[in-house]
Amino acid sequence: MEKIVTALWGVDNARLLTELPVALRAAGCSGIRINVRDRAVEAGAGLVQKWQDPQQEAVVQYWLPSANAIFRGDADAAIAAVSERFHAWLVAESTIIANSEHPPTKGERTWGWSQASFITFRSDLSHAEAVAVWHSHHTRVAIDTQSNFEYVQNLIVRPLTEGAPRYGAFVEECFPIEALTDPHAFFDAVGDQAKFEANLNAMMDSCGRFIQFGRIDIIPTSQYDFG
Repeated sequence: MEKIVTALWGVDNARLLTELPVALRAAGCSGIRINVRDRAVEAGAGLVQKWQDPQQEAVVQYWLPSANAIFRGDADAAIAAVSERFHAWLVAESTIIANSEHPPTKGERTWGWSQASFITFRSDLSHAEAVAVWHSHHTRVAIDTQSNFEYVQNLIVRPLTEGAPRYGAFVEECFPIEALTDPHAFFDAVGDQAKFEANLNAMMDSCGRFIQFGRIDIIPTSQYDFG
């Protein structure tokens, strides 16, 4: 099985959440997850970091026995039918924190909100060096300094569509809804200014060690799992 992450532009959320899961299952896909920018996460606009202009409006994640183009055609056609354009990447998934606190219900919005992050690695590091920092250092920092109750890393193996932005990874983290607007809630430091400052500084320092700022797209989303 191979996992595919797809960014979509020009979408109708209603069609995306009703028509696309059915079409993807008919195309042989499983583990279907759709992340959408909607009214439920509008308050988190201040968390957006933008490289692409216009920026992606939704993310579709799914698994196929093979991501090879000759076996992916029906899935691509299903996504094209509900968007103006899209780009896709083959990824290697690593679940750092599984969502056991607020497990999703099939077809329903997951509790809280999901931060969907497309990141690019620093250009002055080799790919191996950047991944080593991400996996061996930053992962622990992200666990220890945030209120995330789900944390999934997706290392991009290769782009599947021509002209796809050259990201290095896609990361998804779920947070309590309060973290949309309260930095102290985001950094697991409600009522503790010293802890907030320590966690914020640790996170920013760690991100700077491997991420190429200015070439990232970070968006707040609502998460839907369809199995």
